[in-house]
Amino acid sequence: MSIAASASSHACISSIPTCIPSSSSKFSSSLTLSSLQRGSNKRSGCRAMVQQAVQGAPAAYAKEMERLSAKESLLLAFKDAGGFEALVSGKTTEWQKIDVNERITGLERLNPTPRPTTSPFLEGQWNFEWFGSGSPGLFAARFIFEIFPSTLANLSKMDVVIKDGNAKITANMRLLNSIENKVILSTKLSVEGPLRMKEEYVEGVLVTPTIIEERVPEQLKGALGQAANALQQLPTPIWDPVASGLKVPLSGSFQRLFMISYLDEEILIIRNTAGIPEVLTRLDAAPSSLGDSSPEYES
Repeated sequence: MSIAASASSHACISSIPTCIPSSSSKFSSSLTLSSLQRGSNKRSGCRAMVQQAVQGAPAAYAKEMERLSAKESLLLAFKDAGGFEALVSGKTTEWQKIDVNERITGLERLNPTPRPTTSPFLEGQWNFEWFGSGSPGLFAARFIFEIFPSTLANLSKMDVVIKDGNAKITANMRLLNSIENKVILSTKLSVEGPLRMKEEYVEGVLVTPTIIEERVPEQLKGALGQAANALQQLPTPIWDPVASGLKVPLSGSFQRLFMISYLDEEILIIRNTAGIPEVLTRLDAAPSSLGDSSPEYES
């Protein structure tokens, strides 16, 4: 055998672990086994993480699809119930009410915003789509229809603008289909927890009515024209407050607590202390990101 072949054979033999039972070989074997076990455990852990990631992606996608489906189902339920007009005029049936409330509950459990009171999604302009019996919105609507018959007046819409801890609620009413009037309610919002807020009423304003002349019935045009001329002839100290609207201070008079049970870029759901829901949909463009703009709150 050549010297090169002998050296090669020696290298191969020396690379094979010896099986002679000695204290040193046992120690070496135990180290090798421990290293192999640790490597196997790491590989198993990595495989488990990869499996969880692969399984988690479809689960998250399925949950998001469920949430979007629940949103669409709720909006369709509003439409089937007759919308805002049927709600405020009392034409919504009991079956329609329970159907809407069931869909509200189904969407609430899929809330994607854990801290809605400090989310940037809360700010913006929102339109009232639904409020249950006992809510301030429905109370105001019913109050209007008790004063004016539905043939003379209707509440066309209600919206709210939330900005910098303040809210401005506007109720749009139309009389005789020709006189538009607005009632504006200003409130102050304070954060009391990740879900809970307090609303304090600050001021109410009855805006001077706007007359749509082309819609005024012929038999009323003369009377409305005389009333408008009489208002314009009022002294300036009296006319200015009338023109800017009748203001009613409300500070310290009314307040309420409510909880935000659902919030995303399109829908806002709140519940008062009695658990009655109010559902609003966004009118303006939503913020580009979902996050906590001010995570601190008073407890």
